[in-house]
Amino acid sequence: MLTKRPRGTNDFLPEDTGKWQYVEALLRELCHEFGYEEIRTPIFEETELFLRGVGDTTDIVQKEMYTFEDAGGRSVTLRPENTASAVRAYVENKLAARPQPTKLYYIGPMFRYERPQAGRFRQFHQFGVECFGAASPAADAEIIALAWEFYQRLGLKGLELNINSVGCPECRPAYRQALQDFLRPNLDKLCDSCRERFEKNPLRILDCKNPECQRYLAGAPTTLDALCDDCRKHFAAVCRYLDAINIPYKINTRLVRGLDYYTNTAFEILLDDIGAQSAVCGGGRYNRLVEELGGKPTPGVGFALGMERVFNALAAQQIELPAERGVDVFVAALDNGAAAEAFRLATELRRRGIAAAQDVMGRSLKAQFKYADKFAAAYTLIVGGEELSRGTVQLRDMAAGEQREIPLAEAVAYLAAKFA
Repeated sequence: MLTKRPRGTNDFLPEDTGKWQYVEALLRELCHEFGYEEIRTPIFEETELFLRGVGDTTDIVQKEMYTFEDAGGRSVTLRPENTASAVRAYVENKLAARPQPTKLYYIGPMFRYERPQAGRFRQFHQFGVECFGAASPAADAEIIALAWEFYQRLGLKGLELNINSVGCPECRPAYRQALQDFLRPNLDKLCDSCRERFEKNPLRILDCKNPECQRYLAGAPTTLDALCDDCRKHFAAVCRYLDAINIPYKINTRLVRGLDYYTNTAFEILLDDIGAQSAVCGGGRYNRLVEELGGKPTPGVGFALGMERVFNALAAQQIELPAERGVDVFVAALDNGAAAEAFRLATELRRRGIAAAQDVMGRSLKAQFKYADKFAAAYTLIVGGEELSRGTVQLRDMAAGEQREIPLAEAVAYLAAKFA
């Protein structure tokens, strides 16, 4: 073998991609129902975008970005997430001049250099939504509702929505100071990462998964304790909207998310039976990010979910997605003399919008039928020299197991009517 696929990446074969297409179609339909439109951004961006947008204290920027210098000497980075790219596109393409809010969604590959494990890959795929221009808590609740509805339609059970408010630049400094004062007596007992975060971004310590660090966080002040009146009212309104549409939630005061740009609402959807990486969706509000990336002050809110984790969750709960439809018709040639006519018929069927497969390797009729089994065709059209001399073809209904001779000139129209 010349080489193998890179570590932390996957090949998705035809038996997998049919399931991906089903889930992607469901997501696109949901976005249409909620009024979100698709955006497609470059797979790589200037590195500065992620340094400013994601935050230089995050693990993504410090440890996980695929950054390199291109032939022109520019530092570029494979996108590790897509919110920063969506904001850049919003600003650069002057989408603020259009009627607001601007509601966008995306599906595509992201890249992070991290140790591959269950639910984590170096190339992975995300679906996400971003809503720009709406400061109302209704926008927060709407995107949570979109994510929740997606998992409901897939049939997943045991979901838990965690929500919190991380405040705003006006009230967060007081909380930051209170948290530092609480942690300072035990600072030397925290892990290396938390000691590094203590000065730069102490809220990230709340997100540490180290059991020892969690022990010293017991009794720590919460972000909710320090919220200003506006942030408190905003969070209460988000909860009221969720109550109004009967989405259950848990207020998790330790939830801060792993990116620096969040303000106010932060949320995650958890599922316990997919291993250590139990978060299947996460997001929140980022009211300062558009301004940070060169735009005018613009509120924003969004979320992202990992597609691979969706399929892990479906497998864990043994949920089977609807099978991909096979071809409608398989066209078989009895002999070489009938091959050209079989080819013509298959082409005419496709031009009518009918999925048609045929043999292109000159197999025997028996081998063609064996090959046809993989397509699960509803009908098989058998073309032979003797039948052609009579102006007919054989049509076999595969489900009924019945076969009959029909006029060649009527075959395409007959099948087109069947699949109309």
